[in-house]
Amino acid sequence: MSLFHAVVWLDHHSANILQFDAEHVQAEKVKAHTHHTKQHGSTVRSEHEFFADVCTALAGITEILVVGSSTAQKDFKHYVEKHRAALLPSIVGYESVDHPSDKQLVALARQYFLKHDRMAGVPTPT
Repeated sequence: MSLFHAVVWLDHHSANILQFDAEHVQAEKVKAHTHHTKQHGSTVRSEHEFFADVCTALAGITEILVVGSSTAQKDFKHYVEKHRAALLPSIVGYESVDHPSDKQLVALARQYFLKHDRMAGVPTPT
């Protein structure tokens, strides 16, 4: 099922991706890789692999809202700008939030996209 909108809640360990329309919600979880090595920079490599998996899961979604801790958002945004620039036009916003439930995330995102689409002059698909 391909849906128009998605909200992704992320931190540095996992991402909860919820694609939705007026009647459906499709959830996908992405977990960070754990590499236990002595090599310098392995945490950076693990974070890049995790963010790459999140970007792959978000590919093809028209509008994406990224939420979570401000640090995780900043790191994810930097990764996308540097390594996955093709995804940039789909990411319409970033919001800092704690750990909401899936229902709370979808409600937040629906409100956000309603406002965003009205300001952009885009009719929200039903």
